[in-house]
Amino acid sequence: MYKTILVPLDGSDMAEAILPHVEEVARLCGAAVIFLNVIELPHIIPQDKGESYTGLPYVTAADVEQQGQEARRYLDDLTAREAAKGITTRGLVEHGPIVATILRLAAEESADLIAMASHGRGGLADVYYGSVAAGVLQRIDRPLLIVRAQK
Repeated sequence: MYKTILVPLDGSDMAEAILPHVEEVARLCGAAVIFLNVIELPHIIPQDKGESYTGLPYVTAADVEQQGQEARRYLDDLTAREAAKGITTRGLVEHGPIVATILRLAAEESADLIAMASHGRGGLADVYYGSVAAGVLQRIDRPLLIVRAQK
């Protein structure tokens, strides 16, 4: 039924609440799993200006490089753990708007299923920060498995 499962993760325990479900579906269907970590960039400001940018959210090119390396290590560890369980996996690190990047990768990789955990903050936190799961749900064109993560 499912051949490719896309699993967006942010490195948190709450996001990883989807993993037991993905493992079971992958075993039952013989599906490959693609773990995706999306790094969203607020603003990149050159370091050589010598100016202070207090009050504005920003990252430097070095910050972006470090985030990418940390994401790559995380996904490498995760894919190795899952491979030891007999699950065919690979990890992708992408930069861009989170929801749009998840949708783009689902199409590019011909994912039959997107599986993710909802952090379930609820209330004002969802209004302020937005919900990745809700954003994907509103725009998705393929099956979506959402599990509410528990603290």
